[in-house]
Amino acid sequence: MMNYFKVKLNRLSGSDYGELRKKANLILGEIKRHTKRRSYVRCAYFGKSKIFFDYFWPHLFEKNYSDRIRRLKYLPCALELIKKSKEKPIIYQTQERRNEILYRFMGETGNKELFLVQIKENKKTGQKYFMSCFPEK
Repeated sequence: MMNYFKVKLNRLSGSDYGELRKKANLILGEIKRHTKRRSYVRCAYFGKSKIFFDYFWPHLFEKNYSDRIRRLKYLPCALELIKKSKEKPIIYQTQERRNEILYRFMGETGNKELFLVQIKENKKTGQKYFMSCFPEK
């Protein structure tokens, strides 16, 4: 059985992509203000190492319109999970990309909705990147 980290925040409200994008930009803009160069948050599970946001928007734009909306709603929950969770993630390593490790953290919003947060680690550099967040179903 997988352990879920319970976040206190609820997902973003709204069904319009433009509205959700503005809210997401405000959240990520606040993080960007506190960092000098590349935006990052510190992750409790990885011993307070930096998790960068370089791949979040490009990965999101690969998805279709309705999937973008679905994923953006969980952004504040995902950030809280990254900052505070020490729960063990599911770890994937594909044969095609041997220099990458994918970590999937499981979380539960304040409204008891389950979601996943995916972080990619580059084994050569050791840097970690926030890729995506999405509901479990």
